[in-house]
Amino acid sequence: MTDAAAPRKQRRQVVLLRPVPGKTVIHDLWAGSKLLIVAGIGVLLTFYPGWVPIGAVAVLILVAARLAHIPRGVLPTVPRFLWVLLALGALTATFAGGSPIIPLGSIDLGLGGLLNFLRITALSIVLLGLGAMVSWTTNVAEVAPAVATLGRPLRPLRVPVAEWAVTLSLALRAFPMLFDEFRVLYAARQLRPKDVDTTRGGRWRHWASELIDLLAAAITVALRRADEMGDAITARGGAGQISAAPTRPKRRDWVAFAVVVVVCGAALALELTVLGTSGTRR
Repeated sequence: MTDAAAPRKQRRQVVLLRPVPGKTVIHDLWAGSKLLIVAGIGVLLTFYPGWVPIGAVAVLILVAARLAHIPRGVLPTVPRFLWVLLALGALTATFAGGSPIIPLGSIDLGLGGLLNFLRITALSIVLLGLGAMVSWTTNVAEVAPAVATLGRPLRPLRVPVAEWAVTLSLALRAFPMLFDEFRVLYAARQLRPKDVDTTRGGRWRHWASELIDLLAAAITVALRRADEMGDAITARGGAGQISAAPTRPKRRDWVAFAVVVVVCGAALALELTVLGTSGTRR
C-alpha cells in the first residue's frame, strides 16, 4: 500500500465529564475533597503563579494520574493550528524584551516576555490538567451530594444550596450527552447532498440556511433530551434525590489534603524565600 493510499491517523476526541473506569485511591476520594483541592490550588496559582508552584502542581497531577491509571488515550489530539498559534504567540512575546538579556553580537535579546508567555502557557495547561483529573476520576452522580454537603453552612442564610447542587449535577450530566448528539447531527448534515452555487451571495445564503437548520435541529434534540431526563428524574423520586445521598470525607481524603498542603506549602516557601520571585505576585 502506498503512502497516498494509507489511512489517515484518526484524531482522539476530547473526553470530559466521563470517568475512566477503575478502582483506585484517586477514584475513591470524596468528590468534595477533589473540588476543595482544585479550589485551593486555583487560589494558590492565582496569587503566586511562579515556576515553582506550577511545577509542584504539575508533579501532583502526574502522580495522581499515575495512581489513577489514566491511559494516554484519553488525551485529545492537539490540532496543528494550535501549535502555530502558540509559536506565533511566543514570537510576538519575545519582542516585549525584559530580563534576562542575552547578548547576540551587537544585539541584546531580552527573554523576559518569552518566559512570561511560557509561564502563562504552563499555568493554563496545569489548570486544564486539574479539571481533567477531576473529570476522569469522579462520577457525575457524586458531585451534587458533595456540593450540598460543602454548602450546608450557607443554609441558615437561606441560600438554595440543594437547588444549586441539583442544577450543577444536571448540567454535568447533560453536557456530554448533548455534545454527542450535536456531533451526530453535524455528521448527518455533512452526508446530505450539497447544492453547488457559483455566486458568492448564493454560497452565503446556503451557509446561513445550513446554520439555521442545524441550530433548529440542535434545539429540538436538547428539548427532547430534557423531557426524557425530566421523566427519568420523576420516576426516581424527584430532583431532591439527586443531592440527598449523605457523603463525608474519609481517612484517605485527609491524607490527600495533607499531601497537597505539604507540597504546595513547600513550593510557596521556595518561591518566596530561596528563589526570591515575589515580583511575580499579582
